[in-house]
Amino acid sequence: MRVHTKEKPYCCDQCPKSFSFLSSYKRHKLSHSGEKPYQCDFCGKSFTQSGHFNLHLRNHTGEKPYECDQCEKTFSDLSSYKIHLRVHSGEKPYCCNQCGRSFSQLGNYKSHQRIHTGEKPFRCELCEKSFSISKTYKQHVRTHTGEKPFQCKECGKGFGRLSNYMRHLRIHSGEQPYSCDQCGKCFNSSYSYSRHLRVHTGEKPYWCSQCKRLFTRSESLKKHRCVAVEDESSTVCKQEAQPSCSPADPTNNNHQQPVQ
Repeated sequence: MRVHTKEKPYCCDQCPKSFSFLSSYKRHKLSHSGEKPYQCDFCGKSFTQSGHFNLHLRNHTGEKPYECDQCEKTFSDLSSYKIHLRVHSGEKPYCCNQCGRSFSQLGNYKSHQRIHTGEKPFRCELCEKSFSISKTYKQHVRTHTGEKPFQCKECGKGFGRLSNYMRHLRIHSGEQPYSCDQCGKCFNSSYSYSRHLRVHTGEKPYWCSQCKRLFTRSESLKKHRCVAVEDESSTVCKQEAQPSCSPADPTNNNHQQPVQ
């Protein structure tokens, strides 16, 4: 009945929180005492709640009891499963009131808000660089520590980023999930797929600041070298390594002499 009456007779003597049920009250008290009675036998990590403990165990056992009936993808926890369903439904319940952009996940919405506020709460203690997203901050810290927590079981290669690790796994599995709608060619990474699309669109986002020539790939720009020659105010370009050439300037729409 307390669910309907909203009665909360169990009050914490250390903070203003109150609870409807004794079990919830006792669980909350652990947050003050620091007690973590549930310990993982695999890695030694401890938890205050049995629910969090059981969820953690699935990281070791590989159990994923929640399966999507549309794509057969499986998940270890209910919340991740529900968030995944929005991929199929297109539901994006979190809408930014400043630019109108919508998000399927609350975490992504909160991270987006920092674009408008300029807030960067995650600061590196080693170089004082700041980040707006926790994930980006953690990836950055690994550049200092050299930590590579994602290790391939097939070849033992380690990675500092999950995205790089997942892309590497496709080398072993042969999976190529990115398919071109125009020619049917498949790719194992979104980067390779996006670069391939420029073959069809003709897009050349990389340009040389000295001669204004355009390039489809950043590699082509890096190999490109411009040498100013006082011959009728012309510019001669050579295919050599040249650090002075600039990366793409997306605001420049008046480029000339496109080169593949």
